[in-house]
Amino acid sequence: MNRTLLILICTIGMITGCYYDKEDILNPDTGNCSTINTTYQGTVVPLLQASGCLNCHSGGAPSGNVSLATYTSVKTVAQNGKLFGSINHSPGFSPMPQGGNKMSSCNISKIKAWIDAGSINN
Repeated sequence: MNRTLLILICTIGMITGCYYDKEDILNPDTGNCSTINTTYQGTVVPLLQASGCLNCHSGGAPSGNVSLATYTSVKTVAQNGKLFGSINHSPGFSPMPQGGNKMSSCNISKIKAWIDAGSINN
């Protein structure tokens, strides 16, 4: 009986000891991340939708009083640094999504490329 218990404890220890919680290990980029030709309509909007940003940041009372429902509102948070700071989980910004994993580094790079290109409505 003691031997079975010892084997069970060792097995559980090995399984839980193999867990990784580093985003780059769990979601590695494949090296195929292109930030060329990133656009608001073709890149940024689909990423915000797929990431669930609009679930909280749209409508009459958007979370944190930050709306991402229109180009103008997204451009505002892009230009003041809040969009990138939040999705990148940068110090001093509220990490988004709250309590969730951040976007992949590739998707963050795409949004950053759009911001760096002037956050134009294209």
